[in-house]
Amino acid sequence: MASETALKAPIPGQRNILITSALPYVNNVPHLGNIIGSVLSADVYARFTRARGYNTLFVCGTDEYGTATETKALEEGLTCQEICDKYNAIHTDIYRWFDISFDKFGRTPTAAQTAIAQRIFLDLQARGLLHERTTEQLYSEALGKFLADRYVIGTCPKCGYEDARGDQCDKCGALLNPTELLNPRCAITKTVPVLRETRHIFLDLPRLSEQVQAYIDATSEVGGWSSNCVQVTKAWMKQGLKDRSITRDLKWGTPVPLEGFENKVFYVWFDAPIGYISITANYTDDWEAWWKNPEEVELVQFMGKDNVPFHTVIFPATLLGTGDKWTMMRTISVTEYLNYEDGKFSKSRGVGVFGNDAKNTGIPSEVWRYYLLALRPETSDAVFQWDDFVAKNNAELNDNLGNFINRTLKFITARFEAKVPGVKQGSVYEVIDQLGQRVAGLVEQYLQSMEAQRMKDSLKSAMLVSKAGNAFFQETEIWVAYKSDRDAAAAYISACGGLVLLLASLLEPFMPAFTAAALSQLGVDKVLPLDNGIVASSRSPATILPAGHALGSEAVPLFRKITEEEAAGLRVRFAGNQAEREASDAAEAAAKLTLGEEKAPAEAPGKKVKAKKAAPADPATNRPVDVSRVDLRVGLIKKAWKHPGADSLYVEEVDLGEETTRTVVSGLVKHIPEAEMQERLAVFVCNLKPANMRGQRSEGMVLAANAPDDAKVELVTPPPGSKPGDRVGVDGFPGEPDARLNPKHNIFEAVSAELGISEDGVVTYRGKPLGTQNGACTVPTVRSGIIR
Repeated sequence: MASETALKAPIPGQRNILITSALPYVNNVPHLGNIIGSVLSADVYARFTRARGYNTLFVCGTDEYGTATETKALEEGLTCQEICDKYNAIHTDIYRWFDISFDKFGRTPTAAQTAIAQRIFLDLQARGLLHERTTEQLYSEALGKFLADRYVIGTCPKCGYEDARGDQCDKCGALLNPTELLNPRCAITKTVPVLRETRHIFLDLPRLSEQVQAYIDATSEVGGWSSNCVQVTKAWMKQGLKDRSITRDLKWGTPVPLEGFENKVFYVWFDAPIGYISITANYTDDWEAWWKNPEEVELVQFMGKDNVPFHTVIFPATLLGTGDKWTMMRTISVTEYLNYEDGKFSKSRGVGVFGNDAKNTGIPSEVWRYYLLALRPETSDAVFQWDDFVAKNNAELNDNLGNFINRTLKFITARFEAKVPGVKQGSVYEVIDQLGQRVAGLVEQYLQSMEAQRMKDSLKSAMLVSKAGNAFFQETEIWVAYKSDRDAAAAYISACGGLVLLLASLLEPFMPAFTAAALSQLGVDKVLPLDNGIVASSRSPATILPAGHALGSEAVPLFRKITEEEAAGLRVRFAGNQAEREASDAAEAAAKLTLGEEKAPAEAPGKKVKAKKAAPADPATNRPVDVSRVDLRVGLIKKAWKHPGADSLYVEEVDLGEETTRTVVSGLVKHIPEAEMQERLAVFVCNLKPANMRGQRSEGMVLAANAPDDAKVELVTPPPGSKPGDRVGVDGFPGEPDARLNPKHNIFEAVSAELGISEDGVVTYRGKPLGTQNGACTVPTVRSGIIR
């Protein structure tokens, strides 16, 4: 990502472009649909405008406030700040790997966000556009709090979609209030919420309707809004604007600066777009030069279509309502949905390829960038397909672009001592002129499409330049001409060399890593500026590089083919729904805990380590979250062997008193010798969801004690007389265990946090012995450790 040292300011008389991409929500890992819909598309345009010579500022950041963060923090046992820090780092790492060139990638929980959001709120209040209202809001008795809009699901009253969210229907796009849903239920607990009264502040959108409509009518034409954007906006305005609540009953958010509302925060869709402004304010103290300067600054915004009404109606209404002179959005680039194979990409359901998945495939970022941009769903939904991904890499990048560049540079190296020979003075070659006319037309199309944010068309034009170069190389038979007419061969290969630099320049916004590698091989320091002069240059490709120019590093292939075996492996790895992968991750995390990779805090003398507070109840069942929910049983490890695909894991065949044995994978190789794992009793968690761990199905987890300094790990030992299948529990905690623990509810994590070891080695839960009817379970030597 770009350096933040050289601060930019609008330059009078120049074209100043302020670019934003929709702020990604921080509670999850972005998938490829999120990436192409906002940050990647915005990055391409930002790189283009910089190369065009425009004064460009590109800002983005993580949207971190709201119920989704509170819920995610609860799920992972972290504070809201900790969860935001964790996922902000994940987002930052993914965007850095994807070569996203932000001028500033920030965050919403800042002093600037609070100051600017509260100032806007107070300006709206001063102009009489806010009013208080007592409303009925859906309340989860299981969670003990009001539900945010997105955490209520039900049937959409507009189209009948059964899984509509309380703020918006994903199927028809209608903006909703939770109380409008039919058959509402809590998205977290699946229980039916009840209505309770609460007071909130509403923005009087009907009073702003005429101003907003005038803004839409003027700007949509001048800014060239896409048809999908105009359609969504018109449909929303046609329904008539209604008062909209801008406060919520939450703790994690921007405080409402009004007496009586101390325990409320701004609603995320009032607060989040202000993040564009506050992130700019955290980039430069002179932020108003960008955001209150409509005469000299163009605001261009990128997002998916589900975000459209918030940016074309609600946020503009908020700014207009203040009466201040804001830089309003001029151009908006909207994408449709990117679907995955046979379904939709989904963060909540884990469907598709995510940013960190792409990074971990070993396929370079420029290949991912190219495919997503070639597929960019500009006017209709598109589908990510592995067959297509492989075909575009192999045929378009490797065989077309990579092949043309490699054969050109190798020919110059081998035949002309790695120097561009140039065209003999006075010589004219009609075939080169024809090539120049063809390429110049493509470059003109490229520039026109990029100015209009039609990136897919621009990329197609650039790749047609490469195709034209390949055809020229073949038709002129340069290798034959070299033997019969060396001057002609020199002119032909010089034209090809010029096209290599032209391609590196045109494709830099799309594949910056490719461009850097191509420039290195060319021995060129920088790309050609993408101003209007590049059209004239492309008409004379043989003179783009000067005669005698020396090439740079060795001409090696810039791409490689993806094999059929790799493609098959990728398809299996990311097939369908990711529920199994989530379970595998959970089991692998449990194995890491057994390995001691998450250490307990060391006890200070005379003090006890404070355990995590267990959740009072599992919202899905309203049952207490305690040890009775966990199916703990005595098991006999009949045999154990090292996992063939993982040096730190054992695979164990375990008798748990069932008709057949189970297979359990555990990370104990570094701590317990293989011989000591044979024919021994241990305690197992038996109702975890089965998981695939490095190709081996694991159907449970063995309990082990970790010393505070992680120096020793020991298995929990059942009492003498125990036999496979004996139930392990604690007096005072009756009840049957869950058939299967839901990994999303973190029940075992809450229970294990309250397991301990007494001074005499007895394993305890809330101070009571854990054991069977034959006595207590023990640990040989570890004391004051943790049980996992």
